[in-house]
Parts: sequence; C-alpha cells; structure tokens
Amino acid sequence: MCLPHLTQPLDIHVFGARDVPLEYSFRDLSMVYFMSTLSVQLSKKYGSIFTVHFGPKKVVVLAGYKTVKQALVNQAEDFGDRDIMPVFYDFNQGHGILFANGDSWKEMRRFALTNLRDFGMGKKGSEEKILEEIPYLIEVFEKHEGKAFDTAQPVLYAVSNIISAIVYGSRFEYTDPLFTGMVDRVNESVHLTGSASIQMYNMFPWLGPWINNLTRLKKNIADMKMEVIELVRGLKETLNPHMCRGFVDSFLVRKQTLEESGNMDSFYHDDNLVFSVGNLFGAGTDTTGTTLHWGLLLMAKYPHIQDQVQEEISRVIGSRQTLVEDRKNLPYTDAVIHETQRLANIAPMSIPHTTSRDVTFQGYFIKKGTSVIPLLTSVLQDDSEWESPHTLTPSHFLDEKGGFVKRDAFMAFSAGRRVCLGEGLARMELFLFFTSLLQHFRFSPPPGVTEDDLDLTPSVEFTHNPSPHQLCAVSRV
Repeated sequence: MCLPHLTQPLDIHVFGARDVPLEYSFRDLSMVYFMSTLSVQLSKKYGSIFTVHFGPKKVVVLAGYKTVKQALVNQAEDFGDRDIMPVFYDFNQGHGILFANGDSWKEMRRFALTNLRDFGMGKKGSEEKILEEIPYLIEVFEKHEGKAFDTAQPVLYAVSNIISAIVYGSRFEYTDPLFTGMVDRVNESVHLTGSASIQMYNMFPWLGPWINNLTRLKKNIADMKMEVIELVRGLKETLNPHMCRGFVDSFLVRKQTLEESGNMDSFYHDDNLVFSVGNLFGAGTDTTGTTLHWGLLLMAKYPHIQDQVQEEISRVIGSRQTLVEDRKNLPYTDAVIHETQRLANIAPMSIPHTTSRDVTFQGYFIKKGTSVIPLLTSVLQDDSEWESPHTLTPSHFLDEKGGFVKRDAFMAFSAGRRVCLGEGLARMELFLFFTSLLQHFRFSPPPGVTEDDLDLTPSVEFTHNPSPHQLCAVSRV
C-alpha cells in the first residue's frame, strides 16, 4: 500500500501544558522511531510524563529512569498489563505469553519460567548448550577467510538454536530449510511489525484490506503456526512423560495429566502451546541475536575498545574456551557487553503496557486501560544517570579500580511484572558468544571502508537493528 503524506498535524497533549502541534509523516518512519527520538526531546521540555494521541488512541509516555522505575517496579500491579495492539491481537487472540493478560498470561508465564529454568535457562544446562553451539558459529565465520560478509544471519541462527534446544529439546543444522525458514521469518516479521503501514493499521484497523505488509505478516504467522504444529506433532509421537526433552514435552505432559483428571477447561490447550512456543522462539532469537550483531559492529567501529577486550581475554583465558564462571575475571569485557546493550537500545519503547486499574501517578489521574509506553530509550540514555549517554563508554560499568559495577538504570530487559523472562539465558548467551568470537576473530570494516564510515543509525523496525553492513572477521588463531 502506498500511504499518503499526512498533512494534518499529529496532536500531542502534555499534562499541565498546551497542546503541541507537530508535522509528522508515516510514509518513511515508524512509530517506534518517532517515539524513541522525538519523545525524549519532548520529555526535556514537558517533563517525564505526557500523553500522545495517535489517531483516536491516547498513549501516556513515561520518560527517565526515576519515572519508569516508579511505574514498572514501585507500582508494578498498576502498570503491569499488556497493551495488545490490533496486529498482535489478530494473530495471538490473547493466547501465549508476550501479548496476553489475566489468568492465562499469569499461568503461561509461570509455567514458562519454571520449565525454562528446569531445562537450564541461566544454569549449567544452558551453558552446555551454548558451548556446543559456539564451534558451529565459528566454523561459519572461518569459511569467509577474512573477507567481508554480513554477520547477522549466522549470529541469529546460533542464538536461535539455543532457544530451540530448550523449547524442542534439540538444535537444528544451519542448512536445514525448516530451521532457516523459521529464523528468517522471525526476522522479516520483526521488520514488518515496525513498518509505518502496520503502525497505521494499529491506529486505524479499517485500513487492513489495503495494507500489503499486513497480508505478508498474516502469511508469516500462519506458516509459523503450521511449523510449530508439525514439530509438536513429532514430539508428541515420541513423548516419554518420565523424560521430558524440553518445554514442549513438559506442556504436553501437563495438558495430558489435566485432561485425564477431567479438567478440560484449563489454560493448557493447543493455542496457548503454539503461541507460547512462537513467543519464546521469536523473542529468544531476535533480541539476543540483534544485540550480538550490534556488538560486533561496535567492535569494528571502535578498534581501541576491541583491543582492550581482546587483551583481557588473552591474558585471563588464553586459548581455552571461555566459561560463565570467567565473567567475574573479565570485568572490562563484561562492561563492554553491558554498554553495548545500553547503547544499542534494541527495544526503545519496550512493548506498550496498559493500566490495570485507575491510577494516580505523580499527581496525575490515569484511567484503567490507558496505553502506557515506558520509554526505555530515556532510561538507557538518561543524562542524569549516565556520564556519556550517547557514546560507547565501558567505564559506565567500571569502578575506579577497574572492577565491574552494576547500574540501577540499566533496564535493557525492562523491569517489573513484564521483565524479559529470558534475561538469565540472554546474559549467558551474550557473554559466551561475544567472548568466543572476540577470542577467535579480529573484526574490521571491509576494504576501502573506514571506522568512521560504519553507520550506527538503526534500521526502522519493531526493534532497533543495525543498518545492513558487512564486516571482516580475520582469524586470530
């Protein structure tokens, strides 16, 4: 669909201030880009809480570390529901984990957390899965023999295999068309969801029949459902209730147990299984893979930081495989990983919330069911919390002696009731994959391209991905 240029101003209503008329075109930009840039500027003028009207919908924006923390952590129940936008309701129908509310969401999230931990999330089991995957990823990089290539796809495949092993009980080969199709479809769906036309659909659903991106997205979701159903069918045929291989097995066993006891109205039904698996696979692939993609780009962009990371790894680890327990002895490397997450800012608006009841917040009354955006950009780049918010500065996470320090304003995984349930797994993946790649390769721009030429402008998607680029991975071994 070719969207017309919007000539009417986008009305932004600010608490305690006059309406602010703005000219804005959805032709080239998505709401994600708009909110994560312009709203930060608006917060500096109008304060840490204001409302924006997108079409008929009122959205309350929360900006700055203190305000976002107060809402998501101190008043977690009040701001803990999910705003399920039309495009997500169309596909999930309130099922699964990411785009659900109420008792079904509570039960699916609790079950997912319990079982992901049982299958090693953030524990030794996950470490073993990641260490098994690392050689496959390194082999792909080595095949390019130092020539420039796009690092995005192999990184996504490696990361996706970890969540696949936890959910399905086994990894896939990078050449398996079923697997590559699933990962590539997730990547495309993230791009489509953040497109201008889909954001228009979320505001004006009646536009649906004329939006080509919506048709493509529907096909992706339908294909995803069929693939999950087929994989689940295969696992069901070989199910051993006494030896669960992954999340799917555990779900099937619970479902079977409840049905045998006569409970046919439980939350353990096929829709919740399919969409929970889809949510875990998609979120477990895109966010961590995108962060690693940023990490490699930033190392090529700032070779002096890459030098220090590799010096520390060589001094502490040498040539052996890095383990999770080494993190405490690699404070600079750990700081660089955290700083990459902070600067990459891959989920600038988190996923919108809604108020679960009428709320009085910082002196303002907010009705139940109001959409709320906790602007994570404004937290991760809050100049009252970060000394150099717009540059890659590892010292943000280091003390005077060079030791690693935690920062309360580090909300890369959001916070409160909707905090990323895969945080422990993601932290482990980022550390082990990043250190292993930096141990084996030196990353640099392609021939004829300088560090200054590497563009850090994110592509406009539902999450902030690096713009398309290539890097050289030269073997250090």
